[in-house]
Amino acid sequence: MQKYLTEARSLLALAIPVILAQIAQTAMGVVDTIMAGSVSATDMAAVAVGTSIWLPAILFGHGLLLSLTPTIAHLNGAGRREKIGDQVQQGFWLAAGVSILIMAVIYRCDLMIGLMHNIDPLLKEKAIAYLRAIMWGAPGYLFFQVLRDQCEGMSKTKPGMVFGFIGLLVNIPVNTVFIYGKLGAPALGGVGCGVATGTVYWVMFIMMRIYTKRAYWIKDIVPSAPFAKPDWAILKRLIQLGMPIALALFFEVTLFAVVALLVSPLGIVAVASHQIALNVGSLMFVVPLSLGVAATIRIGSGLGRSSPEAAKVSAYTSIVTGIIMACIIALTVVMLRGHIARLYNDNPDVVSLASHLMLFAAFFQISDATQVISSGVLRGYKDTRSIFYITFIAYWILGLPIGYLLALTDYLVPAMGPGGFWCGFIVGLTFAAAMMALRMRWIQKQSSFSILQRAGR
Repeated sequence: MQKYLTEARSLLALAIPVILAQIAQTAMGVVDTIMAGSVSATDMAAVAVGTSIWLPAILFGHGLLLSLTPTIAHLNGAGRREKIGDQVQQGFWLAAGVSILIMAVIYRCDLMIGLMHNIDPLLKEKAIAYLRAIMWGAPGYLFFQVLRDQCEGMSKTKPGMVFGFIGLLVNIPVNTVFIYGKLGAPALGGVGCGVATGTVYWVMFIMMRIYTKRAYWIKDIVPSAPFAKPDWAILKRLIQLGMPIALALFFEVTLFAVVALLVSPLGIVAVASHQIALNVGSLMFVVPLSLGVAATIRIGSGLGRSSPEAAKVSAYTSIVTGIIMACIIALTVVMLRGHIARLYNDNPDVVSLASHLMLFAAFFQISDATQVISSGVLRGYKDTRSIFYITFIAYWILGLPIGYLLALTDYLVPAMGPGGFWCGFIVGLTFAAAMMALRMRWIQKQSSFSILQRAGR
């Protein structure tokens, strides 16, 4: 029991800064929405439409780079720190390549937005301008993530938290300058959010770069050559490891975007209530997501030390800790759901339906915590393909069709409205949690040689 308590303390020490960093990142989006909304409803809507396209694209790049965390954690645990610099250097090449791809896609966002029927011409114009402004921040964001993954892989999660909050604080005055036209800058409205956020991403990267160049604990981490060309063997390995994570993130984000579109014909009350419950659910999701990152680091480090037993202890401790915290958070939301809904909207119908949907959000917290932490565990074992297959089946083959049948048709039960989609989420997440836990158990039952061989790839 003592070893599990000690491991829980180590996991929380890693996870708490990640939780705070995620909150800072989420708060940047909230600040953008509020400040754009103070200009006009059209500007706020343009930011919302733009974000719905920007998030899947940038999270795809983010997921691709998550392959660095277990790779660096393994090298650090194995005492092969001299290899880390080359991995980080190739991480920058990977970030540069995927940035070009993302910017090319975002630049042609007019084609995607043009598919939206009956969209207001001014809203369309502002959304396109917002996206073409923020896309220049893609390299800054992804370069920052390379350095953040480097620090987290070496069990240093505080730098990501510190620079995340600095980015949030910088975002507010920079937003003010570009949204409202201060200090001689043009008043760009919602488009100014894109300019400001793209600028802040570069500021965060530059600050993180200065820190990693000067921090004493990382002085020995240098690449073997200062300006090495792309190493296709390393890049191929990072892409093979990161692509399933990237696709899983992409499919998860696009699922929620599709559900939001399917809910929209049900009326303003249904849409507003669904968005409130979804926002609360995403805030609750921050805790298990951060524990999943900590699990990846601890398992990668344990396998680097050639200790599958230590990795196993980390895996089970992270899942149990996550379930306990999910229960506490879910109970809190259930008890306060009416008060929480009123923070968003004072319409009695919206508050009533949002409170009802929050029960679903609270109910799936255990499944959600288990699946996202198990995903982090599998990343630590460098078993990422299974994550993609499981999440794709869970969300798109089970969750969405079941949600659609329950919400919008009378085939199974009388149409449930938004609650039907939430029942679909519960089915999908429960399936994902069970399959990932079973996959984790299957890996742990392999021989120590097989586990370490997989981790050393």
